[in-house]
Amino acid sequence: MCLILFAYRVRADALLIVAANRDEFYARPTEAARFWPTSPTILAGRDLQAGGTWLGVDVRGRFAAVTNFAEEPPAQLPPGSRGELTAGFLHADSSAMDYARTITGSRYRGFSLLLFDGTELVCVSNRAETHRVEPGIHGLANVELNCDWPKVLLGRNALADLAGGHDIPEQDALLELLGDRCVPADEHLPKRGNEIEFERRAAPCFIASDRYGTRASTALVLTHDQVRFTEQNFNAHGLPGERFDSTFAIDKVSR
Repeated sequence: MCLILFAYRVRADALLIVAANRDEFYARPTEAARFWPTSPTILAGRDLQAGGTWLGVDVRGRFAAVTNFAEEPPAQLPPGSRGELTAGFLHADSSAMDYARTITGSRYRGFSLLLFDGTELVCVSNRAETHRVEPGIHGLANVELNCDWPKVLLGRNALADLAGGHDIPEQDALLELLGDRCVPADEHLPKRGNEIEFERRAAPCFIASDRYGTRASTALVLTHDQVRFTEQNFNAHGLPGERFDSTFAIDKVSR
């Protein structure tokens, strides 16, 4: 039950501000965010089970992130790994929309994919309409963009307050936003036919348990000239793990 909150072109001094939680089983093998030795222009974590990444950025200021759709898996799983979609875009030279047009949606289980090429931001999905994202405060969980789940509504409001301040939000402020563990009242929980206990466990922005929860919180600020990237990792029960911080200038020549 991942969550990506982002402010797109709402400030003159920041193109994109992202606060994202990756929720996953703690046992799933993962490599924390770093510049990839085999592709040193890419900064991202790695899913060591299926390959690819859930979220990453490169030195050109390209950004990509993916979430899955909350649905029962088909009897015969499609062959593609959704994480390869993000990695593929960070390796590519094409525009966000041109890359989106190359994706064969039937190769993958349900996904929503955010692609920013430095000029425009595109939301690609094999369960909803692919479209250019308009400037504003947005939230993506495990259904369509800007759904009415409590964590999306509350998260968008919190990010709007941060992004509307005098200065660009600090990394720690974005991470603090992502750490909200409050459980909404039952009447506000998604109505998906699940047991109420399941919806309560999945509802907070930050999920913590013994087997499944928020594995990483990422704060990303992309300006016209610079990328600020922070990833805070977590272990079972939400105990903090390693943290990675990086700030670097955008390589506009290589765009």
